[in-house]
Amino acid sequence: MDSMDDINQRGKQPKLGLGRLERYYGPYNFEENDPEIRGWKDKSSDSNNYYTRRQNYKYLSEDEDFEVQDIVNRSFSSRTPPIHSEEDNALMKYVGAGVSLASLITENLLNHPFVVLRRQCQVNNVSRRYHLIPVTLVPVIIQIHRSQGLTTLWKGIGSVLLVRGMTLGVEDLISKLTLWPKDIDWEEVTCKSFFKHILLKCCSTAVITPFYSASLVETVQSEIASEKPGFFDVFREGVLRMFTWGSGFKGRMLPIWILILPTVILTVSRYLAHIGLKRGASRFLTLFSERKFKYTGVRPKESLTMHTRRLELETEMNASFIALVVADTIFYPLETVVHRIHLQGTRTIIDNLENGKTVLAILTNYGGSIDCYEKCIEMETPAGLYKGYGALILQYTAHIALIKFTHFVFMQVADIIRKTRNSKGKQV
Repeated sequence: MDSMDDINQRGKQPKLGLGRLERYYGPYNFEENDPEIRGWKDKSSDSNNYYTRRQNYKYLSEDEDFEVQDIVNRSFSSRTPPIHSEEDNALMKYVGAGVSLASLITENLLNHPFVVLRRQCQVNNVSRRYHLIPVTLVPVIIQIHRSQGLTTLWKGIGSVLLVRGMTLGVEDLISKLTLWPKDIDWEEVTCKSFFKHILLKCCSTAVITPFYSASLVETVQSEIASEKPGFFDVFREGVLRMFTWGSGFKGRMLPIWILILPTVILTVSRYLAHIGLKRGASRFLTLFSERKFKYTGVRPKESLTMHTRRLELETEMNASFIALVVADTIFYPLETVVHRIHLQGTRTIIDNLENGKTVLAILTNYGGSIDCYEKCIEMETPAGLYKGYGALILQYTAHIALIKFTHFVFMQVADIIRKTRNSKGKQV
């Protein structure tokens, strides 16, 4: 224990130099990395005593302390990224907007050929080739393009976009009439606003269901065995199905009230799963990035704003992609059942994706979604519920490749702009 004389003597010593700097900059091995101050730090050789194992720093004069501060500041200035700026923040906003636009175009336009392939596989209840992997689909795609042209897999894209636009319009109309929230903040959501939001989704999906059926027919029917649908056919067929509440007016077609419930369950469940999976994946990726930075200690060469926004953009992009893939995989069997009962009784002729050369008619006699599920398990095994899953793999492979490429291009452009701006600033 120190005596009073030792304490008084310690108070008269010069101020702490290197030890005080370490409290601000964190531990750093100056002896190995900075030869200018080598020898100023003394370590105890006794490793068994806790008190003697502490790093003991020699006290420096004011001139020596100023010299140490200058050396350390120069050392850390070369390791610390530059201070963020408003220009970097605005630049990353443009990058994020560009990547979001590319993702929107990919999801609504460029993925459509894979959607057509997937749906044709799902509704074919007599096919022996399930196309669970992408390899089996490649020769079929080549054969279809040879026999029907390059635009054959883009059929029904107009009706699909119309139905999506109608969905947004119906949600907006219901939201204005009922004051149910169309969009909610998931960070501050309440139970009341959550259930109102879900009720809005259910009502809008129920209204759109007849038009979804008409759009589904246009996306799966063969162009060589069916008339090309007109622009307003999706509205006409949708209205006809909307008022078919009794027995079907086309033979085995199911009434709309049987189709609404499974369609609403599929749409809302997949929506909630996507939201939950995206939030969970985002938190996991953020935590992983923080721990990686903590343990590696690698500092970015770019500004703090550029680095932070880059990580946020990559995290959001990867989390959204993971959520889409997992949600579609989980609800793929239910989607197969819903598409089959929607198509029943429509007398649709589709392309035979077993060879890509012939066509076949869809003839089913399901009593509802449960009956469809049971017959599929019985006749086609559980793997029959995943018919066409290879097309989904192709879809998301192309999706992530295009998004990654777009993100890379935008980031390269942003880096060029940032370097040009910094060089001009140095010249001034």
